[in-house]
Amino acid sequence: MTDIIDIHTHTIASMHAYSTIREMAAAAKEKGLALIGISDHAPGLPGTFPEMYFRNFKVIRPAAYSIDIIMGAELNIMNYEGKVDLPEKTLQKLHYAIASLHDLTIRPGTQEENTRALLHAMENPYVVIIGHPDNPAYPIDFDALARAAAEHHVLIEANSASHNPNGPRKGSELLARPLLDACRRHGAHIIIGSDAHVDSDVGEHSHTHAILEEIDFPAELVLNSDPARLKAWIAQRHARGGVHGLNYSS
Repeated sequence: MTDIIDIHTHTIASMHAYSTIREMAAAAKEKGLALIGISDHAPGLPGTFPEMYFRNFKVIRPAAYSIDIIMGAELNIMNYEGKVDLPEKTLQKLHYAIASLHDLTIRPGTQEENTRALLHAMENPYVVIIGHPDNPAYPIDFDALARAAAEHHVLIEANSASHNPNGPRKGSELLARPLLDACRRHGAHIIIGSDAHVDSDVGEHSHTHAILEEIDFPAELVLNSDPARLKAWIAQRHARGGVHGLNYSS
């Protein structure tokens, strides 16, 4: 499978990551990626940059980095009704948004509560990706999630950092299989993300690739091979919700 895209990455703007945009872009280019997305944590997570950081992405010019760059955010889901931590006026400034459950912003609930939070987050038309939903700390109804993702044109993330047995969400590599099986059943598309917090981890998708190969997951459901296809997918997601994010030429 061709894999030349990584759009779940964090820079020093996340405050617990350790590389700049330029360092992340340089690492992506060196590793042969065609597109990198910067998705720093939104301000609901303690110790991160304020909202204003996410409102001036128009100054980021891919030509200055010799690689295509899109600018987004990893939103924190703040309650079981799917509320996220950036307002619409700021979400309009992004190319894309990932929505994730983090224990510093929402306590793990029951399977019904956690699933409701993700399904309601999908109703936000700026949310393009559901981040690391196979986190064992947050039990999820994968069948309901995949069905809704296919219906709402939302991508499910296969998070390679989570799938590392020594990674931050231990046990995710075991839950990845039933999640991916649900995606296959319902035709839900996925995107592999590194969740890199330092430049050396950009594009590090090996743990997820091993799982995809083991279960023979359909390559056509993975959006890591063609930047134009991914951008069209994002544009379609926004259009279906009647919204428009940052233009790619900005």
